[in-house]
Order: sequence, then structure tokens, then C-alpha cells
Amino acid sequence: MPGLPCRVGWRRRCIASALLLCACAGTMPEAGAGTQPVSHAIIIDGMKFSPEAIEVNAGDTVVWTNKDAFPHTVTAGNHSFDSKEIGSGRSWKFKATVKGVFPYICSFHPTMKGKLVVR
Repeated sequence: MPGLPCRVGWRRRCIASALLLCACAGTMPEAGAGTQPVSHAIIIDGMKFSPEAIEVNAGDTVVWTNKDAFPHTVTAGNHSFDSKEIGSGRSWKFKATVKGVFPYICSFHPTMKGKLVVR
């Protein structure tokens, strides 16, 4: 029976692969575990935040850079963060430590809106 050894070899390979997968499953890190903090950039230009909405992980840093000719702020609706005045050509960093959704505005120009989502 020439086909029999192939079937047996195939079965052995499948069983060996399944055992290997089971053995490795316990050693795999959880999703998000051990990830390094990342820096994200938001540009302020033309009276808007770009990108307008951003998702980051807790521990990441967000940097707003003002490329407009006049000052702006980055002020959370719940006042959990506030950059104060960011002059033209200046930047402001914020380390996102609390998970949640944080709508924000420029307090000088309230029609400028953005949203920070911290996972």
C-alpha cells in the first residue's frame, strides 16, 4: 500500500504541529503587554488640529506643535489637561496616563476641536 506511509507521515506532522502550538501558546505575551511608550504628533495649522482625533495607549506621549502665526491652547473639556498658551513655532507634550475619551479645544478659538482617545 504505497499511500499508507504518506497518510501516517501527514498525521504525525499534524499532531506534532498541534503539540508545538499548544506548548508555545502559554509563552506568548498578552496583547499590549510589554509595549514601549510611543510619541504621537499633532500639528496645529490653519486653525485646526491635525489629525483631529487620535488614539493612543496609556503611557504614550502626545506632542502638539503650533505652526500657525498666532498662539493656541490644547484644553480638555473636563480640564484634565491644559497646555496654556502655545506660541507660534512652539510645542507642548502631554503624557497620556488615564484611559478614556478626552474631547479638547483651543480656548482662544473654541471652534478648533480635537479628540484624544487613550486605550
